[in-house]
Amino acid sequence: MFLRSTRWMRLAFIALLAGLVALPASGTHKDRRVDTDALAHVSQSVAVHHWLAHPNQAPDHLQEVFRRANELVARARSPQAAAAPFRAADRLNDDLFGLPQNEESVSACRLDDSLVIEGTNDYRGLLDSEGNFTGWHLSTDGGNSLAKEGLLPAVSVGGTATRPSGGDPVYSFSELDCDVYGASLNYDPFDPFANTNGIGIYKTDETSLLSGACDPTAADLSDEDCWPTRRYAAFAADATHFLDKEWFDVGDTGDGEHVWVTYTDFDGTPTPPNPAGFSAEIFAVRCDADLVDCTAPIPVSENDVDVQFSDVTIGPDQRTYITWAQIFGELTGDPQTFVIKMRVAEPGSTTFGPERVVFEEELAIPFGGFLHANDFRVATYPKHEVRDLGGANPRVYVVWDACEFRLLGSICEEPIIWLSYSDDLGVSWSDRVAISDGGDNYFPTIAFDPAGNRLVAAWFTNQFDSTFHNRNDVELVRLNANGTVKFSHRLTKPSNETEADPLLGGFFIGDYIEVFAHNRTAWVGYNANYRQVKLLSEGIRIAQQDNYLTRAEV
Repeated sequence: MFLRSTRWMRLAFIALLAGLVALPASGTHKDRRVDTDALAHVSQSVAVHHWLAHPNQAPDHLQEVFRRANELVARARSPQAAAAPFRAADRLNDDLFGLPQNEESVSACRLDDSLVIEGTNDYRGLLDSEGNFTGWHLSTDGGNSLAKEGLLPAVSVGGTATRPSGGDPVYSFSELDCDVYGASLNYDPFDPFANTNGIGIYKTDETSLLSGACDPTAADLSDEDCWPTRRYAAFAADATHFLDKEWFDVGDTGDGEHVWVTYTDFDGTPTPPNPAGFSAEIFAVRCDADLVDCTAPIPVSENDVDVQFSDVTIGPDQRTYITWAQIFGELTGDPQTFVIKMRVAEPGSTTFGPERVVFEEELAIPFGGFLHANDFRVATYPKHEVRDLGGANPRVYVVWDACEFRLLGSICEEPIIWLSYSDDLGVSWSDRVAISDGGDNYFPTIAFDPAGNRLVAAWFTNQFDSTFHNRNDVELVRLNANGTVKFSHRLTKPSNETEADPLLGGFFIGDYIEVFAHNRTAWVGYNANYRQVKLLSEGIRIAQQDNYLTRAEV
């Protein structure tokens, strides 16, 4: 079933949306057919791009939807009077078209926390002339209001292989000077699987973003002057590989400030063949702060075959920490087990130590599975944070979501947010503790505030919809040093109906949200369908998906 698909479909969804942008004005295009197994496993924004470009290849019940979407977008591209922006509490966009935003990343500058940036998959990319899709939303008053927004521009290699930004946003500020870094998938939006692709890494600063030269407009949000420094951290020159789900961190690695980037490399020609038609491996790349020099890709999950969801942190001890999930069962069609792993590189080093097992999760939210009352894509996604407690080594915290009960191998009931920590660089781990309190909980994120000595975590929860377990809220907790909950906040009210967006329905709300903490304040980026607006200026005002940024004292 389309709504309960696996990872190649997720990648294909990203490609589909980009393909819509790439359509010529007439709407005509080559009818390239892509293997449905591939579409079932890649980032969903890739799949949507592909189906918008090729409606006849979409699932039967969605083909007419994508044909109509093409017509609406074509009309929306034509000159017309724009409606006045409507501001809702905590909403951080000025989207006039009612197109979705999801998969939020957030960061604030620790030297000046009036500077806050949020990232999104921004579906206004459907209207962008190049098909750029990765949104940025800047605030200069601590996240209270939007100062400027746009889309990350395309990246090229040697001026030839130009690839638009395609989603999976990540953003972070330098702790030395508040320079802003961003990362994105970059691929051909019309033919993501037949052409080269890469992981884009970007750099800018407050002056550049606020200058008159940086002038994103509703008709062209991807102004290159906003992000003057950009390159590929990694590039797949062979189209049988697709690079997915990047993450990065910027910080002092012991020999100066660097940017560490991690990602998943999907290989569409696995050896030996398997029913899923792919294998995957986690890689890491280290770039200098100016993004001039980057290492070659460094293998991280060298023997794991099926992996996803890497996370990377440059710790207060200048070590580099990488976690990821190894998946058993997906390639063989058996019930899935996720083994959460970690590796650590010493200060100044690009060589990682041995693999350490954090936890073997037998009740993972599986790829191809679903929550019992929701249809959007979700899978167990581990995240980590590193905190200096004055011991010989920092304490590494890992959080993840997993089912309390898993029926028929795929139906996930009452998923729990779990936490475990290590004080010896992953050699041993504490007993896991539940930091959620009933209901369905998913998309965990964790952050440490060194200025205020606060450890926080956040996630989506359906616990306040006690009857149907369908509508969600955002929960924020402050944690004790041992990982137990000190107190919690419900950040949203009323609960959000995730299925309300007219374009996405209950299909996709992103793969993650993010929390950032500084000086006893937490910023949480998430999406919800609270605002009512006409979709592409047609029909009536209806609830649709926007990105939000809520600030809370912790």
